[in-house]
Amino acid sequence: MLKSLKGAPMADHRGPTLRAQWLGNELREMREHAGLTLKEVAEYIRRNSSTVSRFESGTLPVRVPEVLAYLDICGVDDPDRRAKLKTMSQELFRKGWWDGYAADVAGSLIDRIWLESRATEIHYFQPVAVPGLLQTREYAAAIIRCANSAASSQQIDRWIELRMTRQQLLDREARLRLTAVIDEGVIRRLVGGPAVMRAQLTHLIALSERPDIEIRILPFEAGAHASPDGQFDLFRMAEPYPDVACMQTPSGAVYVEATAAVPLVAAYDRLRDAALSTSDSIAHLADLVTRME
Repeated sequence: MLKSLKGAPMADHRGPTLRAQWLGNELREMREHAGLTLKEVAEYIRRNSSTVSRFESGTLPVRVPEVLAYLDICGVDDPDRRAKLKTMSQELFRKGWWDGYAADVAGSLIDRIWLESRATEIHYFQPVAVPGLLQTREYAAAIIRCANSAASSQQIDRWIELRMTRQQLLDREARLRLTAVIDEGVIRRLVGGPAVMRAQLTHLIALSERPDIEIRILPFEAGAHASPDGQFDLFRMAEPYPDVACMQTPSGAVYVEATAAVPLVAAYDRLRDAALSTSDSIAHLADLVTRME
């Protein structure tokens, strides 16, 4: 499978979804392994070569009957692999609550929300801002308004609503394991003013008391660290999807699959080791709250 997948640019809501790209890569690799051409597959599944090419690029979602036909012509009999690809095809057409926001945000954000919904663990390194799933409404509003100064108030409110709705997954029945290494500069920056920041730090302390959430502060005293190029997130995914890392760029999100994300996993471990312990992180946050009061 392709090791690096790029999400839709910020202005494009119509790009292929991460799910479609994953499945398309699986189909392409399967076809190439079987030594078949696009034309041969197209004739078998009664489509034209252009359509098959779009299946494999992820620009055209593949339905279950076509996936099963792919498996047949490629001679794949393994029941686990057949079940995996069938599930991936079904996921392409399964709607989620986030689809109601598809017209308001970039496709890469919809991909991210979908990843969050399927992840069993999420690990953040954040040197710029508090991770979105850990933000208070007022902190989120300050961040979103500043980053989108030309947007209307109605649009801003819509984005804030989306961010708050995303946080509901922290309370789902199948608990999500979440860890975050947050640079000390993040908690010292007065986003929204002292009152908003004090409430945000208090919120982080409360979240840290939950058994499924770990927050560690990377102090200034740690000096140079393992990710000088910036933030990244690691998603441990439920079957049938591979684990993935996400890095945000000015042109959109870049997703890197597990086999290519090994250096990022190692970097995260080093960042976590360099950060304060959870108890010391809570104490550090509490000390900042006291100073603000």
